[in-house]
Amino acid sequence: MFKNLIVYRVGPEWSPEFNTAEEALNKARFTECGATQPQSSGWVEPRGHDHGPLIEIVGGQWLLALMVESKMLPTSVVKRRVQEKAQHIEASTGRKPGRRESKDLTEQATLELLPQAFTKQGRVKVWIDPKVRLLMIDAGSAKRAEEVVTQLVKAWPGFAVLPLQTNLSPAVAMSAWLSEGTAPGAFGIDRECELKSPDEMKSVVRYARHGLDTDDVRQHITLGKVPTRLALTWDGRVSFVLTETLQIKKIAFDDVVFESHKGSANHQDEAFDADAAIATGELCKLIPDLIEALDGEMEPGAVPVTAAAPAASPAPRAAIAPAMAAAGSEQESPPWE
Repeated sequence: MFKNLIVYRVGPEWSPEFNTAEEALNKARFTECGATQPQSSGWVEPRGHDHGPLIEIVGGQWLLALMVESKMLPTSVVKRRVQEKAQHIEASTGRKPGRRESKDLTEQATLELLPQAFTKQGRVKVWIDPKVRLLMIDAGSAKRAEEVVTQLVKAWPGFAVLPLQTNLSPAVAMSAWLSEGTAPGAFGIDRECELKSPDEMKSVVRYARHGLDTDDVRQHITLGKVPTRLALTWDGRVSFVLTETLQIKKIAFDDVVFESHKGSANHQDEAFDADAAIATGELCKLIPDLIEALDGEMEPGAVPVTAAAPAASPAPRAAIAPAMAAAGSEQESPPWE
């Protein structure tokens, strides 16, 4: 049901009242792009039923969907039209358009071509756990997730979020796990990894379908390469890729997770409810475990433990120190972009 998750902490000012929230989203339902409108976004029914509710509640979890439609207008097509206009001006007046006039020609060409452009639509799944006040967005990029956040902030008074941050940065934690050849708790290291050098060379080493408990991998970390992606499994039930910015990508559920529900859903709505309940139920346990594996959620205003700012560590973090040293002092960015 979910492929990627970017997680946010919902601020305390927002009150999750269903009727008020549904009414607000109704005012921002999706409408297709106008003739000269390059992009349009709005809320659509999570179940896909026309004129249905915009918030579905399954097992206490809120499920939403944002539709984003964009006009596909290649730069080369606009450039060609601008050249045609510029050539016409030069032929009729004997002068070439200046920089400001060329900019105006580009805007004119874009407006002329937009009505003829093809459109591309994409649904973004949104999940809110109102009890623990977490917002999860199924987006492949931070930019797309920010579009969803912007729409929610516009729709719901008092709604504010911050990217989830942990006391230990994922890059440092992943370095330690790879160095030790094991991950904490219910997590296990899988067979995919990306390591990047933080120096000016920006060299990259990628492993796919390859065992990672090897001297070769540990040597790369010792030489200063930092993990930016690491495939993990949780409790033998969910596999995913953790990134340096705490994004959860390529989520896949083991067959056993849905096995007991096979054939039990005889209707599309029943299948939606079953899939949503199972997926959110598993992820509601995985996310807290992941936060714990990264030494807990960071308090507002605190500084995460990174390779650039190692902190005194209690016993559970003892194995982190060698990986922090190996990661190098160049890793200065926060765990969220």
